[in-house]
Amino acid sequence: MIERHDVVEVEEILEENLLSINGKKHLFKDAIFFDLEHYIYKKPICIGVFGCCYFDDIANKLNTTQYMIENRKDAKAILTLAKDYFYTMSSKYGKKYLVTFSGNNDFTVINYLFEKYNINFNIEEHFKHIDLQKEYEREKKVCIGLKALEKEFGITRESEVISGSNLAKTFSKIVKDSGYVQRMPEEKRDKILLYNEQDVVSLFQIYVNWNIVMKRDKILEG
Repeated sequence: MIERHDVVEVEEILEENLLSINGKKHLFKDAIFFDLEHYIYKKPICIGVFGCCYFDDIANKLNTTQYMIENRKDAKAILTLAKDYFYTMSSKYGKKYLVTFSGNNDFTVINYLFEKYNINFNIEEHFKHIDLQKEYEREKKVCIGLKALEKEFGITRESEVISGSNLAKTFSKIVKDSGYVQRMPEEKRDKILLYNEQDVVSLFQIYVNWNIVMKRDKILEG
């Protein structure tokens, strides 16, 4: 199992820019920003990368956590780590919300695998879901992808964009060949982890800068 932790600097957060959910603007402080890379063949096979981050209000930084499988045996281990992470965030840090972008598919995958491996954890009992894609659709009445939304928010990725099909091929090889990760160029592994980390960090950036784009668009619309 590859385990990676990082600290990401956060620029000044302004009250007027925050996304408001049911009149509440500071839910991001009680939230985890969550994204999975996974492998599905007819049904979910495994989580390839589990990625999350949360905002440290005291340090004014994001703390990211990632787990990436290295072989078939890690398929259950990564789920156990995911459960432990969620439980700790809920019980120790008081997190109450999971922020995703079109996260229903991720929930379907992880819940299926929790059940398959007899891991007793109900995400919905611990967290309420905030889906930024749905929030955008509610506001703008159009559908949008994460990468297109990042462009609207002026987010420049450090990572290369990796297609879902390429990720699935990589995780398929990892599951079928226990030595594949050892032969994989370190640069490729790092690209996958950076790509996933950028996803969760982007969710935070979009959340706290929401009204910059929404107010700008309303002005342009006249």
